[in-house]
Amino acid sequence: MRVAVSGAAGMLGRKLVDRLSKSGTVAGKPISGFVLHDIVAPTAVNGPIKTEMLVSDFSAAGAAEAIVASQPDIIFHLAAVVSGEAEADLDKGYRVNLDGTRALLEAVRKLGGDYRPRFVFTSSLAVFGAPLPDVIPDDFILRPLSSYGAQKAMGELMVADYSRRGIIDGISIRLPTICVRPGKPNKAASSFYSGIIREPLNGVPSVLPVSKDMRHWFASPRAAIGYLVHAAELDTAPLGGIRSLTLPGVSATVADEIEALHRVGGEEAVALIREEPDATIHAIVSTWPKAFDARLALDLGFVPDKTFEEIVRIYCHDELIRA
Repeated sequence: MRVAVSGAAGMLGRKLVDRLSKSGTVAGKPISGFVLHDIVAPTAVNGPIKTEMLVSDFSAAGAAEAIVASQPDIIFHLAAVVSGEAEADLDKGYRVNLDGTRALLEAVRKLGGDYRPRFVFTSSLAVFGAPLPDVIPDDFILRPLSSYGAQKAMGELMVADYSRRGIIDGISIRLPTICVRPGKPNKAASSFYSGIIREPLNGVPSVLPVSKDMRHWFASPRAAIGYLVHAAELDTAPLGGIRSLTLPGVSATVADEIEALHRVGGEEAVALIREEPDATIHAIVSTWPKAFDARLALDLGFVPDKTFEEIVRIYCHDELIRA
């Protein structure tokens, strides 16, 4: 099995490749090679699996063709311009998130023959927009209220159509907001959700730009990697025409986050959070979903975190090497 990963230098890309390289298998078959692509050099793979590193702008001419040239059996498409940046730079968001995704699908189509890879596309909760019920069912209408959400919704539709035509065996997974993300903050509007946990646990002040009653849907990086691998291994035949799944997660308010931080890191950690309301960020995240009844994904075997405190402790264990 050959595995390709776009966005391989990102947080999820690195963790996905690390997990797959350690297991050495996917879908019950040994991995014979990786194709890793990003705009910066991905982390080298430890171990015997042959790896091809590709470094270029994902939306540049020829980038998509290079990713699929060796006809990988599984393509994890993680590359994207994140929400805040896609909203600030309309051209860049559409060039990468829409045109780049289509170029990758077209590169598969042009290879033709019997080639039909499993294509795992990371979508987003931003495909949904207000007015929203408190708990959103699996069949709720897509109504994005941001450019990023619109681009992800278009990506889902393309994955479904190319699957219908037999070009790929695709599945789009709407990941919860990943928390706690290691490393530095990114340009996503949701970045503060991790920042108010990560920075205090590292003894660094953090800014909270929204009210404490803001509720959202979360998954740890560990759960997210489990989702990606399960999506690659899933039998899609019973899904029929359903090619997009909302994945399970933990519904929590900012206040719930802070309480979990208090239980894990104590008063000293909580004291490092400074409230500074930001109307722009509030306007974006206030339109996002609060909770889901992700029954289909649960029935298909996707396994979520249990509580937000568990999410915090996973960060401590996986990134701080303490619990």
